[in-house]
Amino acid sequence: MKNNLKLETAFTVISVILILTATIFKSLLNETTLMVLYGLSFLIGGFYKAKEGVLETIKNKALNVEILMIMAALGAFVVKNYAEGAILIFIFALSGLLEDYANAKSEKAFTSLLKLAPEQAILIKDGKEEVIAASKLTINDIVLVKVGSSVPADGIIIDGSSSINESMITGESVPVDKVKGDAVYSGTLNVSSTFQMKVTKDMSESTVQKIIDFVQSAHDNKTETETFIDKFERYYVYVVIALSALTMIIPSVFDIWSSDVAIYRGIVVLVVGSPCALVASVSPAVLSSLSNASRKGILIKGGKHLEKLAEIDSVLLDKTGTITEGRPQVAEIYCTESDKSTLCDVVYTLEKQSTHPLAGAVVTYLNGSKDLAIKTTEIPGKGIEANYDNHLWQVGRFDVAISEDLRVRIDAAHKDGYTTVFVSKDQTLIGFISLIDKIRPNVKESIGELIELGVRPILLTGDNRYTAANIAKEAGIKYVLSELLPEDKLKHVESMKKSNKTVMMVGDGINDAPALASADVGVAMGSGTDVSLETADVVFMNNKIENIGISIKLARRMKVIARQNMFFSITVIALLLISNVFGLIKLPLGVVAHEGSTILVILNSLRLLRK
Repeated sequence: MKNNLKLETAFTVISVILILTATIFKSLLNETTLMVLYGLSFLIGGFYKAKEGVLETIKNKALNVEILMIMAALGAFVVKNYAEGAILIFIFALSGLLEDYANAKSEKAFTSLLKLAPEQAILIKDGKEEVIAASKLTINDIVLVKVGSSVPADGIIIDGSSSINESMITGESVPVDKVKGDAVYSGTLNVSSTFQMKVTKDMSESTVQKIIDFVQSAHDNKTETETFIDKFERYYVYVVIALSALTMIIPSVFDIWSSDVAIYRGIVVLVVGSPCALVASVSPAVLSSLSNASRKGILIKGGKHLEKLAEIDSVLLDKTGTITEGRPQVAEIYCTESDKSTLCDVVYTLEKQSTHPLAGAVVTYLNGSKDLAIKTTEIPGKGIEANYDNHLWQVGRFDVAISEDLRVRIDAAHKDGYTTVFVSKDQTLIGFISLIDKIRPNVKESIGELIELGVRPILLTGDNRYTAANIAKEAGIKYVLSELLPEDKLKHVESMKKSNKTVMMVGDGINDAPALASADVGVAMGSGTDVSLETADVVFMNNKIENIGISIKLARRMKVIARQNMFFSITVIALLLISNVFGLIKLPLGVVAHEGSTILVILNSLRLLRK
């Protein structure tokens, strides 16, 4: 792409040099020499657009704008308007070059991702280091990642710690501290210390590879407007050719114009009636918007999703991992017995062996407690239990006797938004653990921005109504739907769509996948599960909730600019065609006005690369 752009630029420069040479020395050169100079300018300047037009015509079995321009330029040469024909091709080539530049500029943020995947990795096998191709890594391989090297695959740190620069994936410039057990992603940069990691994903399923696949899909996925314009162009080209032919024939047959004037104005019709600017109205705007979004850590999987974002009027937000950080923290451990240290030691030991999502938060909170020699049993749906010192200890949601005092305290904790885990001894509740999932930074400001945009935010959660109400109040959300199962979330999405609402669903878990798939636009947090990332139409790689407002505003700007472009290009074509009927426009001015409008449309679209 880069080399082609350089050659296309060189050809365009050579074309304008030949035109300037012929124009400056016009009085000193004979007609044959002028024709050769202008002809060379025509051939060199029009090479890429002619090649593109011929290949597209063969592929689609239909004429296109490029063929229309070549026909117009050839017509100018036939009537010996060599300069006009050469200038037409030069300006057409220049507008094409600008469009290719716009596409290249827009795709830069995307294509740079292709370079992220490291080529080599240091494999540790039988205690020895071996440099191999990163593509040959398999799940469970142990890899050494040195300072300054890229992480070669998705995995977890098993020895050491470091700071990882994840800006190439998340857009965040501040390195993230990683310790043993933390996940690391292929393509990110190790900036502080050497560590060992275990590969957890096949290279074809790595974060970088998924992004590349998403990007490829985004480029192939056109907006409805782009698709319409492509179809419109195919038929409109024939309309322009027919109109040009009629302009050349009918006025001369009825002696309205002379044959020379009729042919000349017919050629002008080919030029000014071409839908170049209209064809360029949407694609550069879409690509610029997608590129802008990617720099902010927002991966939009196609133009049609971007177009739909502009219409969003309702946003359904999952609580855990979306509104909240998804990492519950222990706020308090309440115990009715005097020997709280024993309770803490037992709970610490049991939770270390538990697979429950909340267990990690409890273990972190009780770090430093004694690790007892206890054999545990996990009861699915209830919790974990063990016999210790001739007593049955249970942590979770077992059916046990609860005193009135504890029941009052637990109810109060729930009303304050806490999640509770019961601790019982011999089937009698002796305490409970209160956990809270903090809301993400900037949530309240982001929700306020959505409301200002005329978008209604709604909180969805499987939590009890008290926890949901507290989180919603803290986040500034008025509408709350609590105690929902995954199928309930799906029903709410479908119900809102039936009410003619354009719905965005934002989530990060497996349980959100059905609702994400059903929503008009499904958005997943980058830290979410593989299922949600695959299902979503948009991924916030940096996990920032403020990206909701950013993406909606960007989509609305894109829609406005695309409409501006379309209105402007149609108006210019109409005015030029009318002017040609009355003989108010000559071919050079028609070329400049028509191709100039194409350049202006592209430059207008490039504004979407900023902000």
